Amino acid sequence: MPKLVNLGSLCIDNVYSVPNITAAGETVASLEYAIHAGGKGLNQSLAAARAGAQVIHVGCVGSEGRWLKQELSKSGVDVAAVRETDSPSGHAVIQVNPSGENAIVISGGANRTLNDADIDTAFNLCDADDWLLLQNEINRMEDIFKMASDRRQKLALNLAPVDDRIGNYDIGAVDLLIVNEVEAQALSGESAVDDAFAALCERYPSCDVVVTLGRDGLRYGKGAERIAFGAFAVEAVDETGAGDAFVGYLMAALLEGQRMRDALLAGSAAGALAATRAGAASSIPDREAVASMIATSKLGPVA
Repeated sequence: MPKLVNLGSLCIDNVYSVPNITAAGETVASLEYAIHAGGKGLNQSLAAARAGAQVIHVGCVGSEGRWLKQELSKSGVDVAAVRETDSPSGHAVIQVNPSGENAIVISGGANRTLNDADIDTAFNLCDADDWLLLQNEINRMEDIFKMASDRRQKLALNLAPVDDRIGNYDIGAVDLLIVNEVEAQALSGESAVDDAFAALCERYPSCDVVVTLGRDGLRYGKGAERIAFGAFAVEAVDETGAGDAFVGYLMAALLEGQRMRDALLAGSAAGALAATRAGAASSIPDREAVASMIATSKLGPVA
């Protein structure tokens, strides 16, 4: 079976449970504090591995982040290409309110120290049928897009989080684009999500475009094809890792050769389950739980 090579971030998440997300000028007392493994790259590698995919993670950590490699390895992710640097590991400060909503500040740290050798390693690990996965928490993104285009490497991009670099990105090199509502609006320049989705599908007709809408489900498009899903109804505790669980399970299903509709369903179930648990990496469900969710629960109506 083809494998997933994830050229992605690894972070130490500092999670604060708060009565409300802090506003400008406001001080809020934390109800609880915890440290978790995180980073969109790490989370998505874990999710894909727990879904049954063969996953190789390529990235960088500082010496205090060695345990992040161990967390990946426990789930069967190959971490031989995760390099230790002199820079501190990436980290995040995350606020989570009682409704499970979050606000996140990230520091790139070692995730922004990828060099030519790291990028070459990721591409050399990819065979013809493999997927290379990216998130927007690393450096050298423009170089990676160019190399993917030159090598005709299958490339999946979760454009999260958005920043001022995205205007320079060659999205035409991407085969699968996964964005949330905010990211779709930023990339398309449209303020309404339906307009943003339509613009991305029109602009990149050969790309599979997925726009995730949280509790409102998702939209998928490629060429003339359109799919709209509602969301699984769950009681959210912490939405931090939900999007990453979605991406990992989606990629694993595609690697298995599943239809896009079924892959989107698996991703949706994984994301919904992740939202019911605290933390990011710690919230990602196993394959059996996702299968049970699909078998016993119904998607809500399309928003």
